[in-house]
Amino acid sequence: MGYFELCVYGRVQGVGFRKRIKDFANNLKLKGFVQNNPDGSVSIFVQEGNKNKKGLDGLSELINFLNSNPGFSKVRNLDIRETNLKEKIKDLGFGGKSESTFGAKKETNFDKIRGGFGLVKYLLGLQSPRNYLDKIPKHVIIIPDGNRRWARKRGLYSSEGHYKAGSYENLERLFKEAKNLGIKYISIWGFSTENWKRGPKEIKEIFNLIYKRVKKFRQDAHKNKIRFRHFGRKDRIPKKLALEISRLEAETKGYSDFNVQLCLDYGGRDEIIRAVKTILKTGKRQINEKLFSEFLDSRGVDDPDLIIRTSGEKRNSGIMPFQSIYAEFYFINKHFPDFTPLDLRKAVKDFSKRKRRFGGN
Repeated sequence: MGYFELCVYGRVQGVGFRKRIKDFANNLKLKGFVQNNPDGSVSIFVQEGNKNKKGLDGLSELINFLNSNPGFSKVRNLDIRETNLKEKIKDLGFGGKSESTFGAKKETNFDKIRGGFGLVKYLLGLQSPRNYLDKIPKHVIIIPDGNRRWARKRGLYSSEGHYKAGSYENLERLFKEAKNLGIKYISIWGFSTENWKRGPKEIKEIFNLIYKRVKKFRQDAHKNKIRFRHFGRKDRIPKKLALEISRLEAETKGYSDFNVQLCLDYGGRDEIIRAVKTILKTGKRQINEKLFSEFLDSRGVDDPDLIIRTSGEKRNSGIMPFQSIYAEFYFINKHFPDFTPLDLRKAVKDFSKRKRRFGGN
């Protein structure tokens, strides 16, 4: 098991944040320690723990706890990196307590004064949390590949892979992580126009699963003011699912801070052909890129900046071909059922280091 440093930015000093982290980590029997930093952030040095009954490891549980803004804290940004804990302990003069338990590095009077003053500045709006990442993608697409391979590898039916991948808890954590990172739009490809080639039983199970998840998502969408959109065709999917999707789109159209797009019965070529047919019906003959984009499913949504594909396959399979000409790609060998918020964060961090020239210098 590896060691990680979690650097937390926001309202995290002078609010009892370190004690809450220490207590939570000790309950999970994690090893490491937490300390305040001179720039107002907090660093947590921790060893990745064993998995619990829900399949979450200690590090993932700690990340979820941080994202819940415990107590009076307000986590604005979280940077995660692998580290050599023993060397850190030596450099910081903390001793060896973290070898068996989780501790909190004792702060000096200066730390207390600085932390309290930082909180006052934060509450008055005079101080903004440090943004560790250089660039955050505004629109991220996830191609959730490998569900059936994940199931076959474990001797399970293909449907088990879809149920694991479509677990509401898994999707909820990904959406929450995306929002915390500052991503505004996240698109998930749920069923492509080519997926109709699969067996009728598998197709029925996929649509039943999506129907249940859309219904359950309604409550969270209103609670967290998330706008929901559907990209793709509605005329071929089950009628009850189409009605549920249309209802959720209408109910959430007034929200704008965070947006979730479900690509269902979606194909890039199909989208373009449907757009052309609609334009022809209007009688318009002077067409430019801006006008054409207004007839696509993605009208009103920024073009994708980052496309993530799981399972190791290195192709886009036709996801938003018109919109994604300058999108960055990130391929990961994990099948989607094993894709975690930490993997999403790593993809965004990789994106933040890239230079995007858009055809210029």
